[in-house]
Amino acid sequence: MRVFVAGGTGTLGRPTVRLLVATGHEVRALARTPERGAVLRGLGAEPVVADVFDLQAMTAAVAGSEAVLHLATRIPPLPRMRKLANWRDNDRLRSQGSSILVTAALAAGAKVYVQESITFLYADLGDQQIFETAPIDAPRPLASARDAERETARFTARRGQGIVLRFGGFYSAEAPSTLATVALARRRLFPVVGTGGHYVSSIHVEDAAAATVAALAVPAGIYNVVDDEPLPMRAWVGALTDAFGFKPARRVPLPVARLLFGRPVGLLTRSQRVNNTMFKAVTSWTPRHPSVRQGWRAVAAALHAGKSA
Repeated sequence: MRVFVAGGTGTLGRPTVRLLVATGHEVRALARTPERGAVLRGLGAEPVVADVFDLQAMTAAVAGSEAVLHLATRIPPLPRMRKLANWRDNDRLRSQGSSILVTAALAAGAKVYVQESITFLYADLGDQQIFETAPIDAPRPLASARDAERETARFTARRGQGIVLRFGGFYSAEAPSTLATVALARRRLFPVVGTGGHYVSSIHVEDAAAATVAALAVPAGIYNVVDDEPLPMRAWVGALTDAFGFKPARRVPLPVARLLFGRPVGLLTRSQRVNNTMFKAVTSWTPRHPSVRQGWRAVAAALHAGKSA
């Protein structure tokens, strides 16, 4: 299949491009700079240096593609998440960027459009499992993900195969957010917030990439892509500290965490016991890292091997 990827040099994009090429797809991918284009060429893709917000350029770039994947995000780093202003680039990618890519995909006659989304959209349901039909609560900075999902529905309404993948929290040995988390946990600065009883749903980036490739062949719709074992936060953080041999994390009361880290704390401490059975029912996909209990050990081993090399 001829596949166009926006966000091909990002945390999810790189392993996805690599896997698409390895499984025989013809891949063209967007790059913001010639340097990023060289990265894509190294992954086996044809780079297109252009601006995702330029409709004319995107229409030309997507022409001839059978599938379009929108994997571009600009999530601010952990220290900058507190201010909503730092989410503007990400919001624009999800709203305006998605609209432009869907319009370009429709003009190209593409059959499939895949949109990266997030499970954080779901309302807090405590210890209940969260399926795709669960209620949504999406204030800023989450609301733009809903804009992207609506654009995907527009693609489907035009007789396309629009697929939304709601991913859990990413982690891997190559993800900048993971490296930042590990650095904080090493210094006991990545705390368990509140009682730590709220559930956290995660997905290893390599498993997310495999799911993205598998999504090319699923019916239109919205799918949760998470591992098999969401954990209460205290167990999730415990799996991290155990994997690296760090001292146990400190606990911080929720009101104190709000003062320290701002509004995102409230959004990120929703209970997210997300269920992945719908996606598994329509694909042969299954996560190689079924839980962060195994996943964090794999990350620790990879980082240790990298330092030892």
